[in-house]
Amino acid sequence: MTPDHDAPLETLYEGRWLRLVKRGRWDYAERVHGHGMAVIIVAATPDDEVLFVEQYRVPLGKSTIEMPAGLVGDVDDDDTLLGAARRELIEETGWDAAHLEVLLVGPTTAGMSSERIAFVRARDLTRVGEGGGVGDEGIVVHQIPRRDAPAWLMRKHAEGFEVDLKLWGGLWMLEREPDGTPLAPSRAADDTAA
Repeated sequence: MTPDHDAPLETLYEGRWLRLVKRGRWDYAERVHGHGMAVIIVAATPDDEVLFVEQYRVPLGKSTIEMPAGLVGDVDDDDTLLGAARRELIEETGWDAAHLEVLLVGPTTAGMSSERIAFVRARDLTRVGEGGGVGDEGIVVHQIPRRDAPAWLMRKHAEGFEVDLKLWGGLWMLEREPDGTPLAPSRAADDTAA
């Protein structure tokens, strides 16, 4: 541990969505709303098309390619990881899942933010709407065959899009458990029966 770990927390600035805090010699960002947690949803349609979303991100000044994602607790204090994952999947892509599973939880940018993210795998999807987000999010949904997804992502990068690096971890988790074990083909059938 560093000498800063016991120092008192000081708020340097608080905005509508983020606050800048200082502990000892270290300053970092925290979310103002929610539980300091976000979810990223790893999902493929029944036709084995991976769900990606395209959205303009002001901090980058560019459109990004991401998997559906959102904050836990920004709408309801009693929100859960799975509740947020279901809500964001439906809002952003128009798909719902019969089964959601939290795979891993960890920091996103540990040197700059206290935020943690959970990878949530969604299975047995059903189309329930158009997607596109809420309000003025302006989300574009992309359904890309899984076998073509890495090459498609690289093409989008070459076109000038910012491509979220977590996508490659998400693609891996469509086929494997977090420990590297291949996802059993019969597992999807078992999850539906449960």
